[in-house]
Amino acid sequence: MARAGGITNAVNVGIAVQADWENREFISHISLNVRQLFDFLVQFEATTKSKLASLNEKLDTLERHLELLEVQVSTATANLNLFKT
Repeated sequence: MARAGGITNAVNVGIAVQADWENREFISHISLNVRQLFDFLVQFEATTKSKLASLNEKLDTLERHLELLEVQVSTATANLNLFKT
């Protein structure tokens, strides 16, 4: 009977080892996916910040042009009023 108990223990240990390897593989896959997601988010953030900075520069340029045009229009309007009187 001692042998039967030893075989049962060996089978139980084998099952436990197999389950442990499956759990480790699962954890490894999850860790890899989390790292890939983190890398994507870091790259996405950097790209987004760069694009927003570029858009901000373009908006600043457009605002300066608009201010210049407003000054030119108001100056031209004031000059027309001088000629009408």
